[in-house]
Amino acid sequence: MSVRILTARDDALLVEVDDLDQAIALFESLAESPVAGVGEPVPGARTLLVPFRPSAVSAAGLAAELCRRSLVRRPAAAAGTVEIPTVYDGEDLAEVAGLLGWSPEELVRRHTAAAWTVGFVGFAPGFAYLTGDDAALLVPRRVTPRTRVPAGSVALAGPYSGVYPRESPGGWQLVGTTRVAVWDADRERPALLRPGDRVRFVPVPAHAVGPAARSSPEATGPTSENGPALEVVAAAVSLVEDLGRPRGAGAGASPSGALDPAALRAANRAVGNEPGAAAIEAAYGLRVRARGSLVVATAGAPAPLTVVPASGVERRPGPREPFLLHDGEELVLDPPDRGVRTYLAVRGGLDVPPVLGSRSTDVLGGLGPAPLTAGTVLPVSTPRHGLPAVDPAPAESDADPLPAPGDVVRLRIVLGPRDDWFDATAIESLTGQDWLVTERSNRVGLRLSGEALTHAREGELPSEGCVTGAIQVPPDGQPVLFLADRPVTGGYPVVGAVVAEDVPLAGQLPPGARARFVLRGPV
Repeated sequence: MSVRILTARDDALLVEVDDLDQAIALFESLAESPVAGVGEPVPGARTLLVPFRPSAVSAAGLAAELCRRSLVRRPAAAAGTVEIPTVYDGEDLAEVAGLLGWSPEELVRRHTAAAWTVGFVGFAPGFAYLTGDDAALLVPRRVTPRTRVPAGSVALAGPYSGVYPRESPGGWQLVGTTRVAVWDADRERPALLRPGDRVRFVPVPAHAVGPAARSSPEATGPTSENGPALEVVAAAVSLVEDLGRPRGAGAGASPSGALDPAALRAANRAVGNEPGAAAIEAAYGLRVRARGSLVVATAGAPAPLTVVPASGVERRPGPREPFLLHDGEELVLDPPDRGVRTYLAVRGGLDVPPVLGSRSTDVLGGLGPAPLTAGTVLPVSTPRHGLPAVDPAPAESDADPLPAPGDVVRLRIVLGPRDDWFDATAIESLTGQDWLVTERSNRVGLRLSGEALTHAREGELPSEGCVTGAIQVPPDGQPVLFLADRPVTGGYPVVGAVVAEDVPLAGQLPPGARARFVLRGPV
């Protein structure tokens, strides 16, 4: 029984153990006996990602505590068992049976006889990776992934079985379908399957199943078009964001939230809101119209502002300056010269339905409000007990100007957890060049271009938890710097991670800027 403690970020550790059972045992131990300052752990195939608050617990102290924990699973009776009624009508059933040297009937018998356990949740909200006790159920992924896999598809890949929670692309082998909704954002527990749960597949005829599974964790819309609101007239890439979903990882949901949380807080502070009130995160330009009189302010990337009245003279307010937008007036945010994302807050906050405790849009998982388009109406909350007074002259930030295309930006990093997948030459290349931020970058991650980093190891890395700021290196050697809408788990090695304090700056890097990674010295 071996335990390795690896650095995942300056505020996260990755615990590597021998197998999935030990990873789940440690996950269950932390759930039953939490450590002060530790966030939501994320199980992987043989790892556990453990985020923590350095102000509450040191990395060394946490590592010592984790090494003391038992790696023996709790009795099976103590964990829940979920039955999945399944119609074995999958497109790949006969082909998979042939690959295993069985008849389709034998494959169904073995799949339903196996005892499955939820190892970890990733890929999409509610998508659980199940491991079974039948070692012969080992199936290769499809050579060519499908562009469309229906919701409720029961599938196999490698040692895993799973149920697709929504329609999506996928490369797993389809053996059946279920009407069980493994994800429902309206449930008290949206994800039916959580790490450690036991699962059994139960064969049923097609006529015996109940209502259809929900096809997706659909993005939500505004609650009402009555009362004060902002109407979107035109938008490039604009979303509703707050401070995110800090406890969504267990359900397979990314943290999401504002990529520049300090700017969101500043915009909210300017209009007298709570720091985490939902606001618009606007990239590359936005135009909105007031329904009713609204107090608004912006912060973040310095987008030039123009208030266009129905008649009269245009006004040009400044950033972090609260101002009144009269009924019918339009506010234009031009694309900023520096940075990417400008936050538009309105007094009272945007009143859209929360999902998993957040009103944020998650572009990868499809959670929260849909991306804003012309005609979208965003209701504005009216607080029951009023709001704090607005600072009429908020202090300007003393931070350095945000980056423009062509600028080189230094981002401090720590190495790990998988820097041992790279030799010294690759590590020198990581920190010795300026990485171009490409046009393919988005809220999931910055796709970088430069001299490729070569893996020093062959084979595949079992899926494991990732942090925001992780620098993942796929086989082509071009790094992806994960941002807030990243997947919860990943299967490519992470060579290092941007330190927590510098992650918001990464979220403001425009295409054409360059990132220079600098190893952080001892603290």
